[in-house]
Amino acid sequence: MWTVIYIAPNVKTAERIQDKLSEEGFLVKLRQTNAAKQQFEILVPETELDEVQEVLKDVLHSSHRHL
Repeated sequence: MWTVIYIAPNVKTAERIQDKLSEEGFLVKLRQTNAAKQQFEILVPETELDEVQEVLKDVLHSSHRHL
């Protein structure tokens, strides 16, 4: 089962996060929300949730300047 771990404000940010997580070996999917804004959900398999959350914190912290 896929679980949303982050909602990115735009496709560019979503793709950067997807790329970083994929580089770390995680399966990642993007899904556009139905909201009026162009937000994108970042999804990972539920079985990888704990590991991905740790990596995501690092990705967001180190990438905040670039997102």
